[in-house]
Amino acid sequence: MPVTAVIGVQWGDEGKGKMVDYLSEKADLVIRYQGGSNAGHTIVNERGTFKFRLIPSGICYPRVRCLLGPGTAVDPGVLLGELADLQSRGVATDGLFVAERATLVMPWHVALDRLEEEARGENKIGTTLKGIGPAYTAKAARRGIQVGDLLEKDWLAEKVSWALESVNPAMTQIYGAPAVDAAEVTELYWNYGQQLKERITDSLALVRGALARRERILLEGQLGVLRDPDWGTYPYATSSSPLAGSASVGAGIPPWEIKEIMGVAKAYITAVGGGPFPSEDTGEMGDYLRTKGNEYGVVTGRPRRCGWFDAVATRFSVEAAGVTGIGLTKLDVLDGLAEVKICTGYRIDGQVVSTVPPLRLLRKAEPIFETMPGWKGSTSHARSIEHLPPAAANYVKRIERLVGVPVRILSVGPERSATFTVNTALVG
Repeated sequence: MPVTAVIGVQWGDEGKGKMVDYLSEKADLVIRYQGGSNAGHTIVNERGTFKFRLIPSGICYPRVRCLLGPGTAVDPGVLLGELADLQSRGVATDGLFVAERATLVMPWHVALDRLEEEARGENKIGTTLKGIGPAYTAKAARRGIQVGDLLEKDWLAEKVSWALESVNPAMTQIYGAPAVDAAEVTELYWNYGQQLKERITDSLALVRGALARRERILLEGQLGVLRDPDWGTYPYATSSSPLAGSASVGAGIPPWEIKEIMGVAKAYITAVGGGPFPSEDTGEMGDYLRTKGNEYGVVTGRPRRCGWFDAVATRFSVEAAGVTGIGLTKLDVLDGLAEVKICTGYRIDGQVVSTVPPLRLLRKAEPIFETMPGWKGSTSHARSIEHLPPAAANYVKRIERLVGVPVRILSVGPERSATFTVNTALVG
């Protein structure tokens, strides 16, 4: 396995954690390269169901090392909670490391996230209120605090006090909220650092060593291309880039080392938060997909918006991110439907559009659907493309042709055993 990046090619929640878990069986190192605890990954294995917010999805394999890279935004309280839960369930966590250059999510980031979202009123973005946006804002403004800063108490106190010079006036004068106590936060985060100090590492040395030994490396992204701040439905976007190109920076991997880019997509499509969603079904079918697919957010529990597979948006993501193959999940959710639909174009101001335009145009997009026969048989017991009901196989093939790259991995259920490799590229 070369260095492989696993990214979402829809609006997020595509099943990236499941794909990383599946691929981790043959991996040596799994690196989460961006994002924070604002979105989760769910995996199901012999120990049960795990919902990760920060920890990379390879953690359930004892021999696999996992790293939160410099591009991540780390809430140490959340991380320690996840570690405690894993340890209580018998999962070894000795192989989990945190880059000393990763950004810290501070208590005022969480507070500002809530206050800023409330101030937007009807223009709310739909943030999960976990402080990720303000943490990345502070990083870009050069007022961020890094994980390595937890290791020296006087230095940490200085960094906290300096950051609060600009934060507290905003809290008190703009939002009418209480000021943040610098000494209290310093003590809390110093204690976090003492609990994490054995895991805090020079990630460049770790990654360069793995590359020198030609170890098998997986790069795990969060959310999807359509939430990217440059290529997504901005401003209804996240604050870090989910694209594989971002992994070079966020993980410390030279770009030429990334040989495969696995784009993960659902066999239908979902989104959480605000913004345009052309193929959304707000009626009975949307409710059906939500219920059967258990489409509720890992972090917030919010019901996801659901709709038919959007080939326009997915192909746009594939092209923008340089995807080499698709991991298609939740095909089984469509079992039993008389017909299935695929969005193959948008109609905007009377014109047919086959790409994802900026928000000013996308907000007016009307989906153009292609209808295909459904299948009555179950896909959940299939372990190869040949074992699918013919109509289900045709649906997969049609998706391949519309998005322009082959389906390499197919998932037909939540269990690890319900995921299999598609050995033959069907595109053509």
